[in-house]
Amino acid sequence: MKMAEIKLKYRLNEVPPLPELMLLGLQWLAVTVPVLIIIGKVVAELHFNEPLEQIVYMQKLFFVVAVSLLLQLIWGHRLPLIVGPATALLVAIIASQASGMGAIYSSVLISGAVLTLVSITGLFSYLKKLFTPRVVATILILIALTLTPTIMNLIINTDMAGTAFLNLCFAVALVLAMFVANHVLMGIWRSTLIVWATIIGSLLYLLLVPHYQLLTMNAEIAFVSTFFSNFNLDLTIEPGVLVSFLVCFLALSINDLGSIQSVGEVIKSDQMPQRVTRGIAFTGLSNVLSGLMGVIGQVNFSLSPGLIAATGNASRFTLIPTGLGLLLISFLPKVIAFMGSIPSAVVGATMIYLMCSQISAGLLVVYNGTKTINFESGLVIGLPLMLSIIVSILPTETLAAFPTLARPIIGNGFVVGVLAVLLMEHIIYRDKTAD
Repeated sequence: MKMAEIKLKYRLNEVPPLPELMLLGLQWLAVTVPVLIIIGKVVAELHFNEPLEQIVYMQKLFFVVAVSLLLQLIWGHRLPLIVGPATALLVAIIASQASGMGAIYSSVLISGAVLTLVSITGLFSYLKKLFTPRVVATILILIALTLTPTIMNLIINTDMAGTAFLNLCFAVALVLAMFVANHVLMGIWRSTLIVWATIIGSLLYLLLVPHYQLLTMNAEIAFVSTFFSNFNLDLTIEPGVLVSFLVCFLALSINDLGSIQSVGEVIKSDQMPQRVTRGIAFTGLSNVLSGLMGVIGQVNFSLSPGLIAATGNASRFTLIPTGLGLLLISFLPKVIAFMGSIPSAVVGATMIYLMCSQISAGLLVVYNGTKTINFESGLVIGLPLMLSIIVSILPTETLAAFPTLARPIIGNGFVVGVLAVLLMEHIIYRDKTAD
């Protein structure tokens, strides 16, 4: 079935009048920031216990996202696409925590360089053949399932004693409310649902738990500060961690490809093969920068088509104020501290909503992309999901007994799942008619 053509007020290379340009840029910023804060907050808390160190991490993340977005708009795919932290890499970071930040971000840097090389040499066109609909669907679902333990910890674990049950009830209620709102709301209200859920959820939580403390109350947080002394110069290469990240970058690349192609289809853009090549190459370069700065890597998000359809705005120039806004915020730790004070229960609930959307996207891919859904398809998808869940909930002492070199690979539920689905799809249940 063909996608209905969207009526656009501003096309790809049109520049709206300045007041409207700024307003549309603010809309894009409002959609970008909550996802950036939510995922960034999870990673910052994994790495650091001190709030001030977490804020510096978030500053660097805002800076990298801003630079990545501006590079994509000017020299990359040149499409109205949001850039942000990749959940596929969040899985890898969680699984590689024991190896230290040096090994993690050196792997991000090297994997980003490999992705750039693969794109500009044309090798990516051969890799794309691995990603059949069943493989892509499984990868999307795997990301959601392997993040489940982290989401559970966000909701249940708290520094405030006696609030675990309250947090669980609150998170479930907020998730249900988000799904009701998604069903009822239309247009831009539905496209910006994450924004309103984060704001309203945080306010309600503060009413229920009035002793929850905002980070901005910390007098040690400066209003303006830099972070350029915090580069990741510890180039520690651990082969197991690097292999784990390279597998996750396979998933990141197919996510990137899907996002670029979906926006290109919505706005009927020209020169899509060149846009895809440039876009993926600059995603690789953005991840090199992420590795140098020591923050989670970047990917083009697939949130844009909904907002384009709701506003009729497909002008890439409206995202330039967004990039400049993110760049400004990166030097304002007090502002980041305020936005980063979202309660963990709200972050966990929002992550559940996002991961449910991820599972839904995975199911759509397999239903729309496969000629017949049969028992074999269930096996190809089912085994990787089962293996990933088993590995994700393995006790710490069991993981510690694994060989050190292999631990980041076979101890990572996402990586195990990706390798399993590639084995099932291309070897055990290979489609001989496609040869």
